[in-house]
Amino acid sequence: MSPFHSYSIFLSICMTILLLQPSTTLSQSHLCRSSCGDIPINYPFGIDDGCGSPYYRHMLICSDNSTKLELRTPSGKYPVKSISYSDPHLLVSDPFMWNCQDRDNFRPTRSFSIDSSTHFTVSPQNDYLFFNCDSEKVIVEPKPLFCERFPDRCDSSCDSSSYLCRHLPECGSALGSRVSCCSYYPKATQSLRLMLQNCATYTSVYWRSTGAGNAPYDQFPEYGIRVDFEFPVTTKCLLCQDTTKSGGVCGFDTRTQNFLCLCKQGNITTHCNGKFSPSQFYYPVLVKHKHIGAVAGTVTAVSAAGAIGVGGGVFWYLRKVRAKAPVTCGVQSNENRIF
Repeated sequence: MSPFHSYSIFLSICMTILLLQPSTTLSQSHLCRSSCGDIPINYPFGIDDGCGSPYYRHMLICSDNSTKLELRTPSGKYPVKSISYSDPHLLVSDPFMWNCQDRDNFRPTRSFSIDSSTHFTVSPQNDYLFFNCDSEKVIVEPKPLFCERFPDRCDSSCDSSSYLCRHLPECGSALGSRVSCCSYYPKATQSLRLMLQNCATYTSVYWRSTGAGNAPYDQFPEYGIRVDFEFPVTTKCLLCQDTTKSGGVCGFDTRTQNFLCLCKQGNITTHCNGKFSPSQFYYPVLVKHKHIGAVAGTVTAVSAAGAIGVGGGVFWYLRKVRAKAPVTCGVQSNENRIF
């Protein structure tokens, strides 16, 4: 075996030992940003990979120097206005939807959609307003009167006498007499697309609570889309987040999507109790990343016994090559110079 080949093998072993040392264990907890702009980012969400719940992986994007939060859906990316964790939902806006400033200038739009396989759902608290629909293809009638005459077709009608059409939120009577308005709640994304094929444009209005505690009279309409989300809570996550016993951040291994408690000392499979054993830690492997959050996906569980075994092999190798060349890890001398 040539000296060059021997040195290459030894250098690889040295790098492996250095990477397996507990002192190099990376803690991902400080990589989990807790806000984007003025919107708090808490479990189950995460804007850095490996943070939060894997259910919502890659669903939220924080851009523009961590000031702009967006929700990613099959129909596009939408600015997030706020997140409520007590009443689990997000409020998003769609720049393509009609707004008061447009008046009767109807711009091309697209239908908002949510992937049904995710843990997001479009809230039933949304109301949709459609403008200038084709009366030959869409039933545009005052809903109470139409439902009395045709109760079996009531669900398919677009209410032209709705409260929201008569009192457009934030803009009063912004529409002229040449523009028709009706309110309809699509049962599915496909029905929303069909409506838009026969209407000039649409907008979404959700009902925001004032917090006065006099439901349902404490609500007022506001433009935007309310998207509800599920709140997956596990015993491991609760224990991880318990500030009296742990104080960690709930996350996951991006390779396996298994739970990880992200602690100041490092990423661990249980909780941050201050008593860590080497077998509990997840150690980083030598992989370069361009993004700040891609740490948990490049870790491998290594036991202390395994590290000792590798150390023993290196010790044997050192004894074998010591007589040939004075080689030292990370130090290049005239004797072991390779070029």
